[in-house]
Amino acid sequence: MTDMQRTVIPDSIRTNGATPNPWWANAVVYQIYPRSFQDTNGDGIGDLRGITSRLDYLVDMGVDVIWLSPVYRSPQDDNGYDISDYQDIDPLFGTMDDMDELLSEAHARGLRIVMDLVVNHTSDEHAWFQASRDRNDPHADWYIWRPARAGMEPGSPGAEPNRWGGSFGGSAWQYDEQRGEYYLHTFSKKQPDLNWENPDVRRAVYDMMNWWMDRGVDGFRMDVITLISKHLDVNGELPGVQGSLIDDLPVGEEGYSSPWPFSMDGPRLDEFLAQMRREVFEGREGFLTVGEAQGIVPERDRYITDPANGELDMLFLFDHMEVDAPRGKWTPEPFDVRSLKRAMKKQQQAVSEAGWPSLFFCNHDQPRVVSRWGDDSNEAARVASAKAFGLLLHLHRGTPYVYQGEELGMTNAHFTSLDQYRDLESLNAFRQRVEEAKVQSTESMMASLACMSRDNSRTPMQWDASVYAGFTDADASVGPWISVNPNHVGINAVSQMDDPDSVFRFYKRLIELRHTDPVVAAGSFEMLDDDDPQVYAFIRRLKDSALLVVANLSRESAGIPARTHALLQKDEQNIRNHIVLSSPGDTAVARQIAEGVLEPWTAFVLRV
Repeated sequence: MTDMQRTVIPDSIRTNGATPNPWWANAVVYQIYPRSFQDTNGDGIGDLRGITSRLDYLVDMGVDVIWLSPVYRSPQDDNGYDISDYQDIDPLFGTMDDMDELLSEAHARGLRIVMDLVVNHTSDEHAWFQASRDRNDPHADWYIWRPARAGMEPGSPGAEPNRWGGSFGGSAWQYDEQRGEYYLHTFSKKQPDLNWENPDVRRAVYDMMNWWMDRGVDGFRMDVITLISKHLDVNGELPGVQGSLIDDLPVGEEGYSSPWPFSMDGPRLDEFLAQMRREVFEGREGFLTVGEAQGIVPERDRYITDPANGELDMLFLFDHMEVDAPRGKWTPEPFDVRSLKRAMKKQQQAVSEAGWPSLFFCNHDQPRVVSRWGDDSNEAARVASAKAFGLLLHLHRGTPYVYQGEELGMTNAHFTSLDQYRDLESLNAFRQRVEEAKVQSTESMMASLACMSRDNSRTPMQWDASVYAGFTDADASVGPWISVNPNHVGINAVSQMDDPDSVFRFYKRLIELRHTDPVVAAGSFEMLDDDDPQVYAFIRRLKDSALLVVANLSRESAGIPARTHALLQKDEQNIRNHIVLSSPGDTAVARQIAEGVLEPWTAFVLRV
């Protein structure tokens, strides 16, 4: 693309001046999962033109940035997170011209576009990997190759270099007959890990990123970026590979050990991220970088996101998303409000003086929060709990991320049979846990999938009440790539956009509040009543202004805890005068506060 053809971001892009923070402190990011957002060609799969056709919906909601899950060319083993060509668009989603049109139309509306960047691994069909299979090729060291275990026949059972398991089941090592060695794949066997120790790999990645930035994208969300530096021993080997640790690694119930302690937050991560910043982003303006941060503790978040260290703008941490799965994803436990408070408090405190947090409860890898931690058993509870979690998230200090349909209170899929699932992780987990390792019954695993599968968030966007929810006009013989949630008849954008009491309209007010109130965008954070098992409360302060945020995150009525109660006015009329935003309405909330008892899922923001 020539300079004359590049998409230029106009000055009209909103950069709210409420605070001296970077522009993204006042911004809200909206994640689109292209496969499930909007189909325009009738093949049952969402596409780029579909996204372009819905930009005005996003403008109406008020969001500032679109995070686009991968649309690069891919065999689609992991729905696009296995990339075979970083500089091409997969035909499933359209063409490069469609991508350029999306960038142009988004920028014309004041929206930025952030692309998903997947560079811990590629597809095994990428030209780099195919070349790497030849030991004499210049790409031979672009991936992590290791020989079979000493004294064993390469490719034979148990000959893998060590017992590490892949995140999607089975061994983390795959034998390649052409090369006669094993390559490491932290995820699917079709997703070999790149060798970031090789400077040629880093240069190729930075060149690709610059190509996209020059084309007009506004930054990157970086998939599992904290895995790019592995922990190596003094000989440059991975621990447990051809070494003494091979028999010391603990083995999990599925027969493999976890590679995570050796794969996350390696010794050169800061070096690689700082180099990326210099090589790609230095001299550019208006961009955003956010990293998916497996294995990063809140204290490290501060260092990586501190502008003085020149790495990333923010990170996605996951300790708060594991409060209901301390023993693993497939053995979920009941939601505990105190555990969520502890995790969120640590994240907020870690970056209170430097750095910046990202805020999310939902994305393409997580089930829907209204089903996971809220209550979707009836319409009133669904709406109330969706608003409560929305208010809670958006009023924390940080940049909020809205996942498509979250603004409608979309629920889990509630699938009842295995053939309804499409997610590689879910299908592999069922096979390994139920059929192979036999550590979980069919009934138990189906219940776990219904609760935690990634497919819960990947059902088509619910635009209207028509047969396929307005997502596609595909023929019935084709249908959408994954089933539409039957509850789309009642839960959809058309029914909510003009309803003043809808979840959608509530989200619009949350987003407007971030754009207009400096306390929301820049205020400090203080947790209140940490040990209360139902009420989540905190206060945001900026100079002489303060906002009190309170939510009853339970299905039962709750007394207002002591510290929070002390900050509240007692007169109902006075309370109403100070309410900034509330659910289920100012009058009801004022009455509940005056009585000292919050009804289930009541949430409000009060100026104090």
